[in-house]
Amino acid sequence: MYAHRNLILMICIFFMTTAFSQSTEKKFKKRALFWIENEFSPSTLSKKEQIKELDWFIKASRPYRGTTIHVISERIDTHIYEAKVLAKAFKEITGISVIHETTGEDDVVRKIETQFKKGIYIYDAYINDSDLIGTHFRSQRVRPLSVFMKKEGRRVTLPTLDLDDFIGLKFTTGPDGILYQLPDQQFANLYWYRADWFARVDLKRKFRDLYGYELNIPVNWSAYEDIAEFFTIHVGSIDGQQVYGHMDYGYQGPSLGWRFSDAWLSMAGAGDKGLPNGTPVDEWGIRVENCRPVGASVERGGAANGPAAVYALTKFIEWLKKYAPPGSNKLNFTQSGALSKKGNIAQQIFWYTAFTSALTQKGLPIVYPDGTPKWRVAPSPHGAYWQKGMKLGYQDAGSWTFLKSTPLEKVKPAWLYAQFVVSKTVSLKKTIVGLTPIRKSDLNSKVMSDMSPRLGGLVEFYRSNARNYWTPTGTNVPDYPLMSPGWWKTMPKAITGELSPQEAMDELADFLDDKLLFLEKEGKIACAPKLNKKRKRSYWLYKAGSPKARLINEKPKGRTISFEDAIGVYK
Repeated sequence: MYAHRNLILMICIFFMTTAFSQSTEKKFKKRALFWIENEFSPSTLSKKEQIKELDWFIKASRPYRGTTIHVISERIDTHIYEAKVLAKAFKEITGISVIHETTGEDDVVRKIETQFKKGIYIYDAYINDSDLIGTHFRSQRVRPLSVFMKKEGRRVTLPTLDLDDFIGLKFTTGPDGILYQLPDQQFANLYWYRADWFARVDLKRKFRDLYGYELNIPVNWSAYEDIAEFFTIHVGSIDGQQVYGHMDYGYQGPSLGWRFSDAWLSMAGAGDKGLPNGTPVDEWGIRVENCRPVGASVERGGAANGPAAVYALTKFIEWLKKYAPPGSNKLNFTQSGALSKKGNIAQQIFWYTAFTSALTQKGLPIVYPDGTPKWRVAPSPHGAYWQKGMKLGYQDAGSWTFLKSTPLEKVKPAWLYAQFVVSKTVSLKKTIVGLTPIRKSDLNSKVMSDMSPRLGGLVEFYRSNARNYWTPTGTNVPDYPLMSPGWWKTMPKAITGELSPQEAMDELADFLDDKLLFLEKEGKIACAPKLNKKRKRSYWLYKAGSPKARLINEKPKGRTISFEDAIGVYK
């Protein structure tokens, strides 16, 4: 009799549980449909395909419902959208709560360094710049995604993730061919200019009379310098407002370090040919042989204190003093970006496309009443030492990073969230919000074609092969958190005049060599540094490639081209 009652009770519990489960599934599917119809539009997927993709997330998340995951990222528009909108959507669709923290980039680096060097478990996932790829593949503390997706993460890996659709995987792949990070957002530092001023017949005539060539997009630094002088000195004011031919910043802090490491020396031409970062010498001036860094100073075969690097720093200081608004040396990255809104800057050689959204707002003096910008972006001009086949600037690739010190059962739901915010269901809308594209399918969509006139050349740049010449810090840097402070601690000494450009680059090269030597002696990483013995500078400077001997003429004749030709160069 008791057995009969127990059987009935078990049957009742089964049906009640099944009914509850079905009710829960219906709730999640209903919320998924709501988000598709009210937020995740437009998309490169059809509504039916979006439903199918989100249905996969609903099913894959079942074991983790009720879980809370913690992630951290840099504070930019794209990640703010993820934290405020996508985290909420993910919870309503999967039942997994997300605490998505946004903070300064330097803080993200500090926290990921603390977790993987001290073994302290802090976050379940990081959206961490691919600048650390050299650190990640050597440390062996990061979960290799290539392996994870095939093994322990196979059941929680999105069938429609479509890695081939990502434009930045080469930046997050180690020399060993393993994928360590998944791109979440990308933005580049490009040349920015007032297209309306450059098109004025009176200004074009005046420039041609003074310099002997057309006022247009500068191909080399000589032309950039001429244009900077032209607007600052010879034009002076437009519509009663003082104008300047250059904009930059010089406040001592981490963002000044990024200004140089991201990647000023590459634009000057300090490194070697080869994409993404120059072989064997990269844009930091670090030489690598057989995956082992062997030195940053010219004396060890590097280029951090070579003639091209000194030329790069010299021009930076000269332009900041002569052609930028007064007080620019006291501004940081964010402040200098906001200053362009005032409408008195003619051009910037180094402008992050992450500011695109902020500089397309209606009502700004740099935007027409119909919402189209008076400015455009184009590929950056190169310095006198640059040669065809070298990288020409920096591209940020904030990427999902998972550490081995994070418990596997926390990594799995965090991996689901990571895939959700880069999924095709979501990615086009996220691109529209933050203007940091990661997928070819989004870039090639009709939606982006329609938006193109309002984005000042951003779409044209990312659709061209030019995007492959703008790359993040590469694999030559063996410990980014350890070595990157050298830039922002040293460069200000040259800006203030405490050191000459040569002395500052010598100090930086010594700093980088000292850190490489520390890592060599510590011997805890794969492909650890093994420094070359010091030689006379002449031994390296007169060999082929980088480091390069000083040019007799560091200011060749200026050359400019049209926007269409500037993009076409990279086709």
